[in-house]
Amino acid sequence: MRVLCLMVAIIALVAFPLMGQEKNLVLEGDWEGILKVGSASLRIIFHIASAQGRYTATMDSPDQGARGIPVSAVRLDGSSVVLEVASIGGSYTGSVDASFSKIEGKWKQSGMAFPLVLNKSKKGAQAQQNTPELQDAPALQGAPAPQPQNQSVQVSQEPTPPFPYTAKDVEFINEKAGIVLAGTLTVPNGAGPFPAAALVSGSGPQNRDEEILGHKPFLVLADYLTRRGIAVLRYDDRGVGLSKGDFQSATTFDFADDAEAALEFLARQPGIDAHRLGVIGHSEGAIIASMLGARDPDVAFIVMLAGPGIRGDALLLMQNTALGRASGLSEAQIAQANELNRRLYDIALEDGDAAILQKKILDVLENAIDTAEELTQEQKTAQKEKASLIAAQLVSPWMRSFFAIDPSEYLKQMRIPVLALNGSKDLQVPASENLAAIRAALESAGNRSATVVELDGLNHLFQHATTGLPSEYGEIKETFAPEALALIGDWILKMNVR
Repeated sequence: MRVLCLMVAIIALVAFPLMGQEKNLVLEGDWEGILKVGSASLRIIFHIASAQGRYTATMDSPDQGARGIPVSAVRLDGSSVVLEVASIGGSYTGSVDASFSKIEGKWKQSGMAFPLVLNKSKKGAQAQQNTPELQDAPALQGAPAPQPQNQSVQVSQEPTPPFPYTAKDVEFINEKAGIVLAGTLTVPNGAGPFPAAALVSGSGPQNRDEEILGHKPFLVLADYLTRRGIAVLRYDDRGVGLSKGDFQSATTFDFADDAEAALEFLARQPGIDAHRLGVIGHSEGAIIASMLGARDPDVAFIVMLAGPGIRGDALLLMQNTALGRASGLSEAQIAQANELNRRLYDIALEDGDAAILQKKILDVLENAIDTAEELTQEQKTAQKEKASLIAAQLVSPWMRSFFAIDPSEYLKQMRIPVLALNGSKDLQVPASENLAAIRAALESAGNRSATVVELDGLNHLFQHATTGLPSEYGEIKETFAPEALALIGDWILKMNVR
């Protein structure tokens, strides 16, 4: 799930792209750098070519399995370089040296700017075009959006071939949206028919493996379940990897339509028991699982992994509080930030023209910045530059719809088997409050086939964690706690005995 905090008027959201024109000067080649956030780092590579006096480029984020993301505009004006990646709301602005061997600048995305020095590769970076394999946090349109990563991570759970099951790349159509989605279907060896599940990722552009910070949780989960006799379909989000469509304009309801198309595809596959189809959703994907469980009679079960049980706006305030405390902010700072957040969320939820609401939000933000005594004038100026980006994102279709979604309304309609798991150290979807809401909604529905479990010591990604902070995700060797995998597999097989 997106980490959406607004502490002293800073929120991790999508920035406006910068437009540019090309100049007939030489930038061709491969440019590599390390995006650093604190002690974490993420490799970034730009591949720039020139034809008929115009530049074209692609971007790689190899640590996230993302390659070939189109750069929508390249501009060189004197020594000033601008690379716009419109599909992910990101841009790079820098200054190239006289030898055209180094660019010093900043990567801008999610309402924030990070220093990034690009060096021209002498050997040439290898942009291997492999099939992307999640953010739960945010992805380049075609992968997860840049996030900090500890490059020394060695993930021990990632499976390698040969596999004791059939795995094949597939495509299916969301007829309602008119888009083709791509994924991987794994089916156990044997006669079948087998129970099956579609995996639905969390918020932010995600690839089929829900790849984040060197980990591929959906790959690990799919491998485990298929080895145990459960077929699994995992797929790239729309506009990500090999899937078509526009991610940026989509809402949670659109992603639910994608997941429903995945289920329809699964039901038609040989070796699959169409009467034992389920949805396994992580974070926002768990909300989608509840939507489908309530509306689609073909859904036999759902699994909610780190799923919210409360309305979106309340969840984000709760998330802000949990992350703020874990980061060492005082209760006064957290209260101040949440008071501001609440005002902004309420405006975003108002009926009316988005442009008018955006202006109202911007006025509130600028006033908060002007009256913030702890900020220097230089800091206030910097914050005001980000304020318009924040205001725009708060009135985006995804954000406004997410604020108003209450998963409990879907869960109250559910009679099918439900498994809800959260980790006790989840700071993005705090376990106790959300599991309590899920349990209450299912009890209200009279659901006697529900299992609700808080797993001790696990974070939002179901890793054994120390603090639970997102900055820790890439530093943990484990991808998916074995006890969580076993619980999911055992429960599905128990619920789907013929």
